[in-house]
Amino acid sequence: MTLDNISAMLERIEQDNVKFLRLQFTDLLGMPKNVAIPAKQVGKALTGGIGFDGSSIEGFVRIEESDMVLKPDLSTYTLLPWRPRENRVARFICDVCKPDGTPFEGDPRYVLRRAMEDAAKDGYVFNTGPELEFFLFKMLEGRPTTQFQDVGGYFDLAPTDLAEDLRREAILALIEMGFEIEASHHEVAESQHEIDFQYSDALHTADNVITFKFAVKTMALMRGLHASFMAKPIPGINGSGMHVNCSLAKDGVNAFYDPDAPLQLSKTCMHFIGGLLEHAPAITRIANPTVNSYKRLVPGYEAPCYISWSASNRSALVRVPAPRGNSTRVEFRSPDPTCNPYLAFTAMLAAGMDGVRSEIEPPADVHKNIFHMTSTERGQNGIETLPGDLHQAHSALLADDLICNALGPHVVEALTSVAEAEWDAYRTTVHPWELDRYLAAY
Repeated sequence: MTLDNISAMLERIEQDNVKFLRLQFTDLLGMPKNVAIPAKQVGKALTGGIGFDGSSIEGFVRIEESDMVLKPDLSTYTLLPWRPRENRVARFICDVCKPDGTPFEGDPRYVLRRAMEDAAKDGYVFNTGPELEFFLFKMLEGRPTTQFQDVGGYFDLAPTDLAEDLRREAILALIEMGFEIEASHHEVAESQHEIDFQYSDALHTADNVITFKFAVKTMALMRGLHASFMAKPIPGINGSGMHVNCSLAKDGVNAFYDPDAPLQLSKTCMHFIGGLLEHAPAITRIANPTVNSYKRLVPGYEAPCYISWSASNRSALVRVPAPRGNSTRVEFRSPDPTCNPYLAFTAMLAAGMDGVRSEIEPPADVHKNIFHMTSTERGQNGIETLPGDLHQAHSALLADDLICNALGPHVVEALTSVAEAEWDAYRTTVHPWELDRYLAAY
């Protein structure tokens, strides 16, 4: 960041009539955090950063080493379009640093940047394009409920789809913030929706995922609704996924495309798929980070639970969409929108690069609907199952040295603390299902 860059940014902030800036960062759980500063303090923030207490942030540091510094990334500057046009509010996404200016190893943004720099040693750029699903629920006395806002279904339109106006307002706000929106529609379940935005390099995309969820939640709240990105809020219907389309580029060319190869998929692509499948159990802990996540990863609701790949089969964990050429990509279907996108993309990239570097060959692709196979048929096809709960998934992560090394010991230690606390709280809670099942009988 040069003095000329800083000077140009200060001039832009003044021209935009910005009076407050939010310095935003993300904790280990993928929750956006921020500190607001008046515009007069921006020069200080851009030159030396703004200090904060890292011990109060989930997964950061202990109280005896709590001093942290936020350093704004100038490329992430954007106005918040839902704030008043007078005395405007803008936002920077920040990198978290130690007091001496070195990157903080527990900053999810730094973890992903480090993984991308490692891939760049082989000349690769990792591009991702996630598809986030979410529910819109009614609010009651200021609190979210699970009451549907509409009873629409897949691709429905008004009057069945009552969220057209909200989706339009959210899209207009996101476009103002620099997003390139590709499509939006009603999803399969009642009150479930999807808005898709253009792919980019993984770091930029992860920034956009955090911004997207924050913006959609804000726009919903302004209409008296709650936008929920919870993986499985309602039993018996589809949950919400975050399918991640991904590819590697080299010298500006899609490295997954080979017109002369079977299915026109290059060896790089096939090995990347092999790496994803090889490390899928460990990735699951990162891509599906809550107890509730595993209520979605069950057969029958379009969410994958078997480790497999296919050129078209949507019951597979990894699917290769039809477009080829520069649009060649693989779709990793297990992540859900509760994940921290920086860490999820890190795990996926580390796994895929291990496949490329170690030339891991994937098993044969699966054409049959895996959900309709018997356990014997799955065994004959070498199809294993993803971890069935958070405890199993975390054990798989700890057993995978490659993914643990990509995340770093600080992050793994913090994730272990979170998983142990969450699983113990869940395990020892008496749930309504247990009362319905056992109270009268015993």
